[in-house]
Amino acid sequence: MAKATVAAVVHPATGSRESVLLTRREVSPFKGCWCLPGGHIDDFEQVRDAVRREVLEETGLDFTPSTFVGWFDEIFPEHRFHAVVLAFSGPGSGTPAAQPGEVAEIAWFPLDEALAMPLAFNHNLVLQRHASSLLQ
Repeated sequence: MAKATVAAVVHPATGSRESVLLTRREVSPFKGCWCLPGGHIDDFEQVRDAVRREVLEETGLDFTPSTFVGWFDEIFPEHRFHAVVLAFSGPGSGTPAAQPGEVAEIAWFPLDEALAMPLAFNHNLVLQRHASSLLQ
């Protein structure tokens, strides 16, 4: 059965919406790959609460999910992984710091550079949708 997950396109609270925060995964699947902060929605947890919690747990930032980017299927039989991700964008405030256990590294990237990277899950599609919304 598919799991419900969240992903966050975090931009600096005081900067351009064309910079995004990525994390390098320390766990499988996609260990060692860059991705957007996010994760599973806990039982009985509201979606916006889940994305705020996941960003805080992984990056140390307070995240304000201001825009719904969209939903995306994430089906990877080779990893025995099936999820539906709900993606949000918004500002992150505070000082980013990789949280041990799940995140090996954390960094800000220009949006165009992040779009060119091979990201984990379907996060390239999430960033493409986010980027197209900035053009409208």
